[in-house]
Amino acid sequence: MKTYILSENLQKKLPFLTRIISQRSQLPILLNFLLEVKNGKARISATDLEIGAQIEIPANVEKEGETTVPAKIFSELLGSLPQEKISLWQEENTLWVAGKKTKTSFQTIQANEFPKLYKEKGEEILETTGEQLKQMFGPVLFSASLDMGRPALSGVLIKKEENKSQLVATDGYRLSLKKTTLQTKLKKEEKEEVLIPARILREILAVAQEDKTVTLSLSKENNQVFFLQEDLVLVGRIIEAEFPNFEKIIPADFSTQALFDREEMQKAVKICSIFARDAANIVRLSLKKDKIVVSANAPSVGENTVEVELKLEGEENEIAFNARYLLDLLGNLEDERLVFEMSGPLSPGVFKIEGDDSFLHLIMPIRVQAEQ
Repeated sequence: MKTYILSENLQKKLPFLTRIISQRSQLPILLNFLLEVKNGKARISATDLEIGAQIEIPANVEKEGETTVPAKIFSELLGSLPQEKISLWQEENTLWVAGKKTKTSFQTIQANEFPKLYKEKGEEILETTGEQLKQMFGPVLFSASLDMGRPALSGVLIKKEENKSQLVATDGYRLSLKKTTLQTKLKKEEKEEVLIPARILREILAVAQEDKTVTLSLSKENNQVFFLQEDLVLVGRIIEAEFPNFEKIIPADFSTQALFDREEMQKAVKICSIFARDAANIVRLSLKKDKIVVSANAPSVGENTVEVELKLEGEENEIAFNARYLLDLLGNLEDERLVFEMSGPLSPGVFKIEGDDSFLHLIMPIRVQAEQ
């Protein structure tokens, strides 16, 4: 193998690939990048066996070949080099990387030991842009569980309906639902829903270029999901678990409805969360005629309250939530005005966007003792 590459092309892409590498792997090959050079391109792959990623960059290929190289130190080295043309060549089990004033050698592992990321990229079920992808999944992704021991809750459900698709995520304590008119091409004869790992969605949202086309593909034969954008392929496994029956926990009615400013509420909850840290992270919302009183009480520290203006319809009410759940919601939306609906202190609280019925977020309340 011998090739020449612009260092800046690698510097743009390697940090993303490095995130895929598992630092706790017992398999040495999983700590390496796969480097393949042929047909005027350098292809670099990374995987932790849960998800995998592959990038391509232009290269002046003098001799085709493939090998693997220690990922972390290779990425750190390339990130430290000036922007210049670098040469890479292999001599037996050594990969050499040279710039104008630097020369580095890496011990390699044979490429045939690197796991194959995929056999084929499956069938396209959705074509959109990076910006639309973020608008679709951004408002729901944060509700997925980080606990990989509960597979059904660690993904986002895409459920096809007659003229729209529903995107749903829940960790058992909160739930986000987003309706989109972008149609998926899930087959009629198959179950018209798919559960995609939240982790792969987080990665594609972090790296996707907003103005470029993103394709979502499924390989049912190999149980894999793919996101493709130009020279990037991101692949993971479809989650084979039964997603909870989320419809039955969404309240059908409410006794209290409040309209408030999102940013004002976000600031209030953030202030109260300082005290909530010493009180099981609990914040209370007291809905009055013309205001919400947001409060937190930590017996060993003190208490604080912040008032937020609102427009109330129905009964005055009180409810308590985990402060982090509220901050996650308020920080992942960009809309100015939100609607909050509830029936009582022990019933789920539902948040919506004013004038937009395509989004719903539900948070389970925390039972608290009434203050004396």
